[in-house]
This record gives sequence, C-alpha cells and structure tokens, in this order.
Amino acid sequence: MEEVQQFPENGGGSPSVESAAAGASALKADATGPSETTPAVLGLHIGGSKTHAVRWDATHANGEGMEITEASANLSSVGHQGADAVLRRIAASVGSGIEAVCAGAAGADTPASRAVLSALLTEHFPGARIEVVHDTRIVLAAAGLDAGVVLVAGTGSVAWGRNGDGIQARSGGYGYLLGDEGGGYSVVRDAVREALREYYAGLEPGTMVRALMAATANVDALQLMDSFYAKPEPDHWATLAPLVLELAAEGDHAAVRIQAEAAHHLAALARQVLGELGLDLPLVMAGSLLVNHSELAGAVARKVSLEDPSSIRILAQTPVHGAVELARQLIKA
Repeated sequence: MEEVQQFPENGGGSPSVESAAAGASALKADATGPSETTPAVLGLHIGGSKTHAVRWDATHANGEGMEITEASANLSSVGHQGADAVLRRIAASVGSGIEAVCAGAAGADTPASRAVLSALLTEHFPGARIEVVHDTRIVLAAAGLDAGVVLVAGTGSVAWGRNGDGIQARSGGYGYLLGDEGGGYSVVRDAVREALREYYAGLEPGTMVRALMAATANVDALQLMDSFYAKPEPDHWATLAPLVLELAAEGDHAAVRIQAEAAHHLAALARQVLGELGLDLPLVMAGSLLVNHSELAGAVARKVSLEDPSSIRILAQTPVHGAVELARQLIKA
C-alpha cells in the first residue's frame, strides 16, 4: 500500500515528497510475483517533451522492468511522422513478444486522437492488445486506485477523476493558449510579466527577475520579452519553473506571489472535479511541479480543504507504472 501524505491544515510546513522509487509499485500487486508464463506487456507515458516506456515480464519478478526514455511521441507536439519514428525506436528496443500495450498520452482527449495513436501502436506491436488513455488515467492506476481524483501540474495542468460508479469528470488541460494555469509554463509566464512590471515601474530587477534573466542570457526585461515571443514553445519555458518555485521556498516575495497564484488555480481544478464526483474521494497529486516542490503541493492541499486531509497524497512512483498495470489488466480480462 502506498504511503499516504498528510497535509497540515494550519499551514505549518509541508510534508516531504516520497521519492518515485520508494512507493509501493503497482507491479508488485501479486504477492507471489509473476509466474514463469507471465506474458510481456508494455506501458507508455507519452508527454509533451518525452516518452517513458517500461517493458514488464516474468524476468522482472522484483516489480521493475526494462525502462526506456525517448523523445516525445505526442501527436500534437511532433506530428504523425515524429510519433511514428519514436514508437518505431521503442519497439526495436523493447524487443518482441509484447502481448499488451497501454499508452497514457497527454492530449489524448478525443476518440479521433486516440484512434490515430492506437493505429500506430498496432503497426509497431502487431498482435498485441492496445489501449490508449489520457495520461491522468495512468496516474490513478499508478497510485493503486480505481476511483479517485488526479491533479497533474507539469508543463501544463489538469484534474481528472472517476468515482466508484464509473462517472468521470475533468477540469483544465486545455493547453497553454486556453488554460494550463498553475503549470510550469504559466509560472514562468507570470515571472516574465513580473519582470516587465518592475521595468515599467522604474524599479530595479528583483532577485527572481535577475535569476530569470541570467538563466536565459537576457540583459533586461524587454530582451526577456523578445526571447519569450521568439521561442514560444511551452516545454522550453516550463523548464525554468523550478527556479521560480525554489526562490519562493527561500521567501522571495515575487516568487511567493506567483507560487500562491499557481496554488490557487491548481486547487480550483481539483475542487471542481471533487465537487462533481464526491469529496470523499482520494486526491492524488502528480507532475513534476507537485512531486518535486513540497511548498507548492502543501499550499494546494490546504486550499483544497478536504474534510479528510489524509486522503491527499503525492504520487510515489512514475506514472508509466500505471500504464504497465493497465496493460497487465488487458491480458487478464
């Protein structure tokens, strides 16, 4: 059973984040371990910047499997040809004998997008059972849950959940042009806005703005703005979000304000889904911003204000293991 993270209601500190290697793995659900006849399955977590693949079979009785990190196979990010090339390399690396594949993909929101990815997977893994789901679904499985709410904050942000009756709800995940507030790109965009505010107010750049300009090799806020427009890719700017959140943890006033705003938006996503599905459901927080930054995670948890704070947890392992578990379920059906 995965350790539950408790979040204090009085704001007095935040819990430490359990490392991905420490939590109970969904792959260890069978007390006796896999039998010698256990077929091979493949789990995929396809994000906007990378693809994480794990092959699991009877040779990995300790719950681990062959792991591969590749470029993104996200159709909206790299297109059909790019996704095809990445999946081809993964198929060559993991070898033959794959009987089931589950892919949790960011942006797999419509039947049409899932069908395209499913067709590519069928081509590269002929004969295997294929399932394509939104990446929030594999987070829930990685947490060992059939019902619950998932809040993810990485480059973007989204909340999704399912209750015991199978009813689903979602909030956010609309992409950086229409939403994704509280995600990494949004955090850095707010930091760039702060740089411009200070500049036009005639103020000297604060600690956060100086750090941001140094990290991007810009000499002032106007040059920083030009850089922001010249390279608009969300993944590029989201990599600087840890810089802002680390300064917030150190007490930088501008960074603290940005973190508070991010926490507000993320909590609103979670509350909306919980309100639709039931406040008695567990909330699992995932994504690099929440897993790696306990101050932000704690602020979100306090804002969500569930009746039972112990039902809020940080995902203790990488989401791809949820995809592996769902793939295993395909061959058990």
